[in-house]
Amino acid sequence: MGFSFLPKDQNFFDLFSKQAGFAVSAATLFVEITSKGVYDDEAVRKMRNLEHQADEVTHEIIDRLNKTFITPFDREDIYTLTKELDSVIDMLYTITNRMKVYNINEANHDLIEFSTVIEKSVQALTTAIEGLKDTKHPKIALDSCIEVNRLENIGDNMRDAILAKLFETAQDPVYLIKWKEIYQFAETVLDICEDVAHVVESIIVKQA
Repeated sequence: MGFSFLPKDQNFFDLFSKQAGFAVSAATLFVEITSKGVYDDEAVRKMRNLEHQADEVTHEIIDRLNKTFITPFDREDIYTLTKELDSVIDMLYTITNRMKVYNINEANHDLIEFSTVIEKSVQALTTAIEGLKDTKHPKIALDSCIEVNRLENIGDNMRDAILAKLFETAQDPVYLIKWKEIYQFAETVLDICEDVAHVVESIIVKQA
């Protein structure tokens, strides 16, 4: 028989929910920033604050993991889940900061559209993580993982189409290099979301 999924003394899932909440906030902020097209000190500061708060939760989860003898599921899964989820927020901060460094200040339609796909993916991922609280009824969590995978495929296609257009139309090679990196970073966010979804799926299978 398995042990309680939510140990009273070490409730990892409150922390996972908190961490996922920061990921949603970061994704929503990214949509707001791209919609305005202003990548200034204020935008970077807001994203950095979210990244720092999420880091604190990540550190708390790992600290609890090191102090807990019995964990709600495999220790390596806890570690991978929290680190990959933290990487989603880290990458959103990296993109925002890079845009400021590159002195890009324009509301790019393609990036706005990409940011909304990222936001949807992070929201679906949060639903999947919340679903881990009840692995006896995994449908919602698994459906959310499927949605994350679907959005990652959409992101792949969007990135390829956008880059193809850039290579065809961009006259300035520096402009091309900047935007190529930004879109590759943006697609990486979706890749990381998919990695987290795979961890969730693995946990559900092990707990079945």
